[in-house]
Amino acid sequence: QVQLVESGGGLVQAGGSLRLSCAASGRIFDAYGMGWFRQAPGKEREFVARISASGGRTNYKDAVKGRFTISRDNAKNTVYLQMNSLKPEDTAVYYCTSEGVGGTFDYWGQGTQVTVSS
Repeated sequence: QVQLVESGGGLVQAGGSLRLSCAASGRIFDAYGMGWFRQAPGKEREFVARISASGGRTNYKDAVKGRFTISRDNAKNTVYLQMNSLKPEDTAVYYCTSEGVGGTFDYWGQGTQVTVSS
């Protein structure tokens, strides 16, 4: 049973920073890519960032490039999302996700709320 548990969300002022963590269990962590998505109220869930299994390749939503950094520590079975220069439009529930055998995001955490005040 794959489990993903996010932490690190909270309330921050615009321009501030937060670091989200996602602890994974139930599978060989370093065999799969990991990602972060977010969902704002009244909007669809959207892709934020992805990191390859080895950590050597990353991809980002254009709106967060240069502000967010995804990383992973395979020894700790944990993926991170460092978020700097936060904006009110970054307010959302952030979800950690793991790729399955087919390369699609098959497993999801419960989400962690990030609120950025102006």
